[in-house]
Amino acid sequence: MSRPPRIEYPGACYYLTGRALQGRKAFEDDLDYRAFEQVLSSVVHRFNWLLQSYVLMPDHYHLVVEVPEANLSKGMRQLNGVYTQHANRRHSSEGPLFHGRFKSILFEKETFLLPICRHAALNPNRLGLAKEPSAYEQSSYGALIGQKPMPDMLHPDDLYQQVSKKPKLAQEALRSFVETDQAFESPLNDRAHQVLLGTEAFVDRMQSLLLNSAKAKQAPKLGGRRKSLRVLFRGMHQMRRAERNQRITLAHLEYNYTLAEIGQHLGLHYTTVSKVVNASEKAL
Repeated sequence: MSRPPRIEYPGACYYLTGRALQGRKAFEDDLDYRAFEQVLSSVVHRFNWLLQSYVLMPDHYHLVVEVPEANLSKGMRQLNGVYTQHANRRHSSEGPLFHGRFKSILFEKETFLLPICRHAALNPNRLGLAKEPSAYEQSSYGALIGQKPMPDMLHPDDLYQQVSKKPKLAQEALRSFVETDQAFESPLNDRAHQVLLGTEAFVDRMQSLLLNSAKAKQAPKLGGRRKSLRVLFRGMHQMRRAERNQRITLAHLEYNYTLAEIGQHLGLHYTTVSKVVNASEKAL
């Protein structure tokens, strides 16, 4: 069976897992866990990821992230590569630590963010490493429910907004959702094409995006210099918002400017630029 394709676009949300090679542990002790968290924090800030949740297990890890700049693969290479260097140096090992290709499931945030984060938080319990998810130390769950300090790299806002309209009640509402006694079936059972998780409309849209991406890779590249952002946004003060958004999408998708570059030129935060491009992708 051929490996499933990797779909990347601005604002995509992923459930990620990285597993150590057979015979190796991903984390030998607390120092390794802390080192991985430091590398993860640097990747989150460097690549402008929105980290919703994480759980670190002895031989693998789980991450739930939103990627505003369609740079998942670059960030994951940095994460696995830098941490592997640490592990090999500290434990006098050599060679790769993780399986070469990390696993990613692209999911629809509105429908599956909460179930995915619950699935990740309960992993230590399923494997008998903790009686309660809040008792497992190598997880963001304790911070998300207010039992531990919130790390700078964590972005809990989207989770909180989905469980409660009142911010002061969000942490307890999240805990009630995760630790309910009601039967819980893994959301991964609803995957389509191995790597997609969402409504039928979402899956169809991602399949179309994948097809268009494949065609784009086969098409001949346009010659010549790309237009500068100054040229692309000339007369911007006279543009309507719809025209500005069209120019933003053109700059990112056709001329390969990053969201951060566009945002800096326009005086907008990159997440605002990401939402514009993402909305345009959905419209297409």
